[in-house]
Amino acid sequence: MPLDTFSSASLSRLTILGSADILHLPLVGLLCSVRCTGQAILRMYRLALALRDAGIPAIGGFHTPMEQECLQVLLSGRQPVAICPARSIEKMRVPTAWRQPLLEGRLALVSSFDTGNGRISARLAERRNRLVAELAQNVVVGYASPGSRTEALCLEMVKQGKRVYTLDLPENGALQTSGVMAYDVNELITAVK
Repeated sequence: MPLDTFSSASLSRLTILGSADILHLPLVGLLCSVRCTGQAILRMYRLALALRDAGIPAIGGFHTPMEQECLQVLLSGRQPVAICPARSIEKMRVPTAWRQPLLEGRLALVSSFDTGNGRISARLAERRNRLVAELAQNVVVGYASPGSRTEALCLEMVKQGKRVYTLDLPENGALQTSGVMAYDVNELITAVK
């Protein structure tokens, strides 16, 4: 399934809670496999701090443990953030930590799922990660487990010409061999600005 490019017309097919204007910003998509090495965890955390401090708007599913940590860091900043749950958001209870950023207009919840998709599944998570990749100008993959759906999506994004970055770590060697650009945290911030 190829990645789509979202136009203003196709954005209208999304369910959005919060500021839809966030989706028109140069968003940095954050993805990371569930299982992550210690070095990748430390560097992803540093990356989240650097994105927050630089005021760079971000988007992600923020579902894996590392992605959730990144979200906590990002929400402590002032930059816009878009969260794409792997489910419908129409009847979703908004977590307390998200309410103030929503009120301030710096948070958007974005879903392409209808009300019949109220429970998260692996299939919906894969579709959600595709949405993140489609809406992001640049995508940073902290770590993609070999053979994972995250790795397959990275390879597809590279093949389609999307700018995909990863942390310069030995465990990301397979991604780098496939064309994903590897940088240290400071270089990444400069690359995605």
